[in-house]
Amino acid sequence: MYLPEHFEVTDSAAMRGLIAAQPLGTVITLDDGAIHADHIPMLWDAAGGEHGRLIGHVARANGAWQRAGAKAESLTVFQGPSAYISPTWYPSKQLTHMVVPTYNYAVVHVYGPLLAHDDPKWLMGVVGRLTKRMESTQMQPWKMADAPAHYIDVMLTKIVGIEIPVSRMIGKWKVSQNRDEADRSGAANGLRDCGRPNQLAMAELIAEVARSGSLG
Repeated sequence: MYLPEHFEVTDSAAMRGLIAAQPLGTVITLDDGAIHADHIPMLWDAAGGEHGRLIGHVARANGAWQRAGAKAESLTVFQGPSAYISPTWYPSKQLTHMVVPTYNYAVVHVYGPLLAHDDPKWLMGVVGRLTKRMESTQMQPWKMADAPAHYIDVMLTKIVGIEIPVSRMIGKWKVSQNRDEADRSGAANGLRDCGRPNQLAMAELIAEVARSGSLG
């Protein structure tokens, strides 16, 4: 990934926060020269190894788990807020007109070997944790115990667990750090005026990074 220093994020808490907020990861693996990409909801778990781990599951019919191997490295990409930035939002446009459009985004790249788990107890634990996390915003959260135990047992046979012990994480927040304060404020205000959820999220991210100075 192209990573200018002013866009680099090394704050592990910020990267974990993005994963928690946007848990659908694109898991990229290489098998016999072919590139594969699978979209898998994942949780970051601090208990797994020096840098934590990602855990999730896939359908047994999904070939991703068959590409697992302790020696092969996988890449999982998590995409945070993103938004188009119009140059008309920059105050500097009125002064120099030397501005062009751009696109802001935040991403985390997670590297590590992909491991497969077929143990029912392991699967039950991961499915329970994923369910609790995903249902946490519901008025009446669904629980695994709401379904008949024999039905859950059958459903567990149809999935395979995925674990990725994290070897390294790379974060990139391209959120107008290369513009001056006036242009950053202009971009954030322009996004707020548009008012769509992803644009509002990017406006807040621009403001957050401007306040903190960096996420390094």
